[in-house]
Amino acid sequence: MAAQRRRSLWLMVALVLLLAALLPWLANAYWVKTLTSALALSTAVAGVALLYGQLGLVSLCQYALLGAGGWVALRVSHGWHWPFELCVLAGGLSAALVGMLAGLPALRLKGLYLALVTLMMAGGFQVLITAIGFPDGGPGWLGRMMGSERLLMARPGWASGDGAYLAYSAAWLAAVLALIELHRRTRAGRSWALIRRGEAAALGAGVNVLLYQTWAFGLAGFCAGVGGALLAGAVGQLDGRGFGASDSVMVFALTVVGGAYHWGGALVAGLLLRAVPSLLTDWGVNGFVAQMVFGAALLHALITAPGGVIGQIQDALGALGRWRLQRGGTA
Repeated sequence: MAAQRRRSLWLMVALVLLLAALLPWLANAYWVKTLTSALALSTAVAGVALLYGQLGLVSLCQYALLGAGGWVALRVSHGWHWPFELCVLAGGLSAALVGMLAGLPALRLKGLYLALVTLMMAGGFQVLITAIGFPDGGPGWLGRMMGSERLLMARPGWASGDGAYLAYSAAWLAAVLALIELHRRTRAGRSWALIRRGEAAALGAGVNVLLYQTWAFGLAGFCAGVGGALLAGAVGQLDGRGFGASDSVMVFALTVVGGAYHWGGALVAGLLLRAVPSLLTDWGVNGFVAQMVFGAALLHALITAPGGVIGQIQDALGALGRWRLQRGGTA
């Protein structure tokens, strides 16, 4: 069993990296940028899937945490000129801290009440970031330029091109997914499973509910912060108007549509968030039509496909395998 888990983990990493190697050769410049943003958002989605898939918790502030990680990454990049990798880690760790604070209500609130509280936090971030904006190379604590051109965040030297940066973002996504999968297979994952079944049962089994719930929210925040830093590096700068509270709701909805119980669901959700609106725009269709499509997909997932798109693919592959076995047995 342990060897099978290791093989599945390495297979996951290899598939993500293979995707990163192929996409720059298959896509044009526009789609390379779009897919890079999709991978950055997939990194944040992985944190939402962790909370919902492992603990059954609905957090609607993940996009705000993504913005918080992007803010810190931009600030240390412009202000202190840290290497890009340290900027990404700084964004991830700062968002992890904020995520732990956001997770404190989960100790007393569940379900709709937790969703509403975290959504209010996302709304508060929207107001704050609209007022102060993102750092763009200026002086002072906020790092804002006044009346001059905004500076772009410097990428790693070996990933300065768009194609190389796509592969770089995929490597970070693979690392984050591997980190989550390793957590699921350790004491933390077993504790989260017990907490989901019931806090009383978890406490009876000796699980520190406060520790492991805070741990989960911190890990989800780290995923969002890394995604925010990668998104800042992809675009070069971030706009405060692009971090509305409704974006956090959309991220959660598409996490359910993609599949919260499998690592592939994060990839699907990231593609839905970025690639589908871009594809509709290419076809001359208003990108907001995607929201109607997403609403129908969410309804379908909640009613008939709780495992999301990835769950349906797994079911289809399983049915195909059983059909082949039956055909082989009757031959």
